[in-house]
Amino acid sequence: MNVALLRGVNVGGKNRLPMKDLVEMFTAAGCSNVSTYIQSGNVLFNAPASVLKKLPENIAKQIAETFGFRAPIILRTAEQMAETVRANPFLAAGKAESTLHVYFLAETPGSAAIAKLDPDRSPPDAFHAHGREIYLHLPNGMARTKLTNAYFDSKLGTVCTARNWATVLKLTELSAS
Repeated sequence: MNVALLRGVNVGGKNRLPMKDLVEMFTAAGCSNVSTYIQSGNVLFNAPASVLKKLPENIAKQIAETFGFRAPIILRTAEQMAETVRANPFLAAGKAESTLHVYFLAETPGSAAIAKLDPDRSPPDAFHAHGREIYLHLPNGMARTKLTNAYFDSKLGTVCTARNWATVLKLTELSAS
Protein backbone atom coordinates (compact mmCIF):
# COMPACT_ATOMS: atom_id res chain seq x y z
CA MET A 1 0.00 0.00 0.00
CA ASN A 2 1.15 3.53 -0.78
CA VAL A 3 0.32 6.89 0.76
CA ALA A 4 -0.03 10.16 -1.14
CA LEU A 5 0.26 13.32 0.94
CA LEU A 6 -1.15 16.42 -0.74
CA ARG A 7 -0.09 19.85 0.47
CA GLY A 8 -2.53 22.65 1.17
CA VAL A 9 -5.81 20.85 0.48
CA ASN A 10 -8.95 21.90 2.40
CA VAL A 11 -6.94 23.98 4.87
CA GLY A 12 -8.57 27.09 6.33
CA GLY A 13 -11.33 27.09 3.72
CA LYS A 14 -8.83 27.28 0.85
CA ASN A 15 -8.09 24.88 -1.98
CA ARG A 16 -11.32 22.94 -1.69
CA LEU A 17 -11.06 19.42 -3.03
CA PRO A 18 -13.77 16.85 -2.32
CA MET A 19 -12.19 13.56 -1.33
CA LYS A 20 -14.56 11.60 -3.60
CA ASP A 21 -13.15 13.53 -6.57
CA LEU A 22 -9.62 12.77 -5.41
CA VAL A 23 -10.44 9.05 -5.19
CA GLU A 24 -11.84 9.19 -8.73
CA MET A 25 -8.64 10.86 -10.00
CA PHE A 26 -6.41 8.21 -8.44
CA THR A 27 -8.62 5.41 -9.76
CA ALA A 28 -8.64 6.90 -13.27
CA ALA A 29 -4.83 7.17 -13.09
CA GLY A 30 -4.56 3.39 -12.66
CA CYS A 31 -4.59 3.00 -8.88
CA SER A 32 -6.63 0.42 -7.00
CA ASN A 33 -8.00 0.08 -3.45
CA VAL A 34 -8.11 3.89 -3.24
CA SER A 35 -9.34 5.50 -0.02
CA THR A 36 -8.78 8.76 1.82
CA TYR A 37 -8.18 9.60 5.45
CA ILE A 38 -9.67 12.86 6.77
CA GLN A 39 -10.21 15.83 4.45
CA SER A 40 -6.66 17.17 4.24
CA GLY A 41 -5.42 15.19 1.26
CA ASN A 42 -4.23 11.82 2.51
CA VAL A 43 -4.77 9.03 -0.03
CA LEU A 44 -4.08 5.34 0.45
CA PHE A 45 -3.81 3.20 -2.67
CA ASN A 46 -2.09 0.43 -4.59
CA ALA A 47 -0.44 1.05 -7.95
CA PRO A 48 2.13 -0.55 -10.23
CA ALA A 49 5.56 1.09 -10.48
CA SER A 50 4.76 2.45 -13.95
CA VAL A 51 1.79 4.38 -12.52
CA LEU A 52 3.67 5.52 -9.38
CA LYS A 53 6.42 7.14 -11.44
CA LYS A 54 4.06 9.63 -13.09
CA LEU A 55 1.36 9.81 -10.41
CA PRO A 56 2.31 13.01 -8.52
CA GLU A 57 2.52 15.12 -11.69
CA ASN A 58 -0.55 13.45 -13.23
CA ILE A 59 -2.77 14.09 -10.19
CA ALA A 60 -1.36 17.60 -9.59
CA LYS A 61 -2.16 18.49 -13.21
CA GLN A 62 -5.73 17.18 -12.89
CA ILE A 63 -6.28 19.15 -9.67
CA ALA A 64 -4.96 22.33 -11.32
CA GLU A 65 -7.17 21.87 -14.37
CA THR A 66 -10.31 20.94 -12.44
CA PHE A 67 -10.03 22.99 -9.24
CA GLY A 68 -7.67 25.81 -10.21
CA PHE A 69 -4.81 25.33 -7.73
CA ARG A 70 -1.55 23.40 -7.54
CA ALA A 71 -1.24 20.77 -4.83
CA PRO A 72 2.21 19.20 -4.50
CA ILE A 73 1.97 15.45 -3.90
CA ILE A 74 4.50 13.43 -1.93
CA LEU A 75 4.45 9.62 -1.99
CA ARG A 76 5.50 7.11 0.62
CA THR A 77 5.23 3.33 0.83
CA ALA A 78 3.84 1.53 3.86
CA GLU A 79 7.38 0.56 4.87
CA GLN A 80 8.58 4.15 4.55
CA MET A 81 5.72 5.28 6.77
CA ALA A 82 6.66 2.64 9.35
CA GLU A 83 10.28 3.80 9.23
CA THR A 84 9.12 7.39 9.78
CA VAL A 85 7.42 6.27 12.98
CA ARG A 86 10.40 4.22 14.17
CA ALA A 87 12.93 7.01 13.53
CA ASN A 88 11.23 9.87 15.42
CA PRO A 89 13.89 11.16 17.85
CA PHE A 90 11.41 13.28 19.79
CA LEU A 91 9.22 10.30 20.55
CA ALA A 92 12.29 8.42 21.77
CA ALA A 93 13.13 11.44 23.96
CA GLY A 94 9.71 11.24 25.65
CA LYS A 95 8.14 14.36 24.14
CA ALA A 96 4.34 14.51 24.24
CA GLU A 97 2.85 13.06 21.05
CA SER A 98 0.46 16.01 20.81
CA THR A 99 3.48 18.29 20.18
CA LEU A 100 4.99 16.19 17.37
CA HIS A 101 4.72 16.75 13.62
CA VAL A 102 6.54 15.54 10.52
CA TYR A 103 7.38 17.33 7.29
CA PHE A 104 7.52 14.83 4.45
CA LEU A 105 9.97 15.99 1.77
CA ALA A 106 9.70 15.25 -1.94
CA GLU A 107 13.48 14.85 -2.28
CA THR A 108 16.33 14.00 0.09
CA PRO A 109 18.22 17.21 0.85
CA GLY A 110 21.98 17.33 0.76
CA SER A 111 24.00 17.55 3.95
CA ALA A 112 25.18 21.08 3.04
CA ALA A 113 21.57 22.30 2.84
CA ILE A 114 20.68 20.64 6.15
CA ALA A 115 23.73 22.22 7.79
CA LYS A 116 22.38 25.68 6.85
CA LEU A 117 19.12 25.18 8.78
CA ASP A 118 18.92 27.41 11.85
CA PRO A 119 18.27 25.35 15.01
CA ASP A 120 17.37 28.55 16.88
CA ARG A 121 14.88 29.87 14.31
CA SER A 122 11.80 29.36 16.50
CA PRO A 123 12.45 28.62 20.18
CA PRO A 124 11.23 26.55 21.99
CA ASP A 125 10.50 24.59 18.80
CA ALA A 126 12.98 21.99 17.64
CA PHE A 127 13.50 19.95 14.49
CA HIS A 128 15.56 17.01 13.34
CA ALA A 129 16.27 16.13 9.71
CA HIS A 130 16.43 12.44 8.82
CA GLY A 131 16.38 11.29 5.21
CA ARG A 132 13.26 12.69 3.53
CA GLU A 133 11.60 13.73 6.80
CA ILE A 134 11.91 16.67 9.13
CA TYR A 135 10.71 15.76 12.63
CA LEU A 136 9.27 18.61 14.65
CA HIS A 137 8.67 19.18 18.34
CA LEU A 138 6.33 22.19 18.58
CA PRO A 139 5.29 22.79 22.20
CA ASN A 140 3.23 25.85 21.19
CA GLY A 141 1.67 24.22 18.14
CA MET A 142 2.04 24.40 14.37
CA ALA A 143 0.25 27.76 14.06
CA ARG A 144 2.89 29.56 16.15
CA THR A 145 6.11 28.15 14.74
CA LYS A 146 8.52 29.78 12.29
CA LEU A 147 9.45 26.28 11.12
CA THR A 148 7.10 26.48 8.16
CA ASN A 149 6.95 24.56 4.92
CA ALA A 150 8.05 27.74 3.12
CA TYR A 151 11.18 27.87 5.31
CA PHE A 152 12.13 24.25 4.70
CA ASP A 153 11.20 24.40 0.98
CA SER A 154 13.47 27.41 0.43
CA LYS A 155 16.38 26.19 2.55
CA LEU A 156 16.33 22.58 1.32
CA GLY A 157 15.39 23.16 -2.31
CA THR A 158 12.49 20.74 -2.27
CA VAL A 159 8.77 20.64 -1.47
CA CYS A 160 7.34 19.40 1.82
CA THR A 161 4.02 18.85 3.52
CA ALA A 162 3.33 18.46 7.23
CA ARG A 163 1.22 16.02 9.22
CA ASN A 164 0.64 15.89 12.95
CA TRP A 165 1.82 12.80 14.78
CA ALA A 166 -1.67 11.34 15.23
CA THR A 167 -2.21 11.48 11.45
CA VAL A 168 1.23 9.95 10.79
CA LEU A 169 0.37 7.06 13.12
CA LYS A 170 -3.05 6.51 11.54
CA LEU A 171 -1.69 6.59 7.98
CA THR A 172 1.02 4.14 8.98
CA GLU A 173 -1.59 1.82 10.49
CA LEU A 174 -3.90 2.06 7.47
CA SER A 175 -1.12 1.56 4.93
CA ALA A 176 0.09 -1.57 6.73
CA SER A 177 -3.29 -3.32 6.50
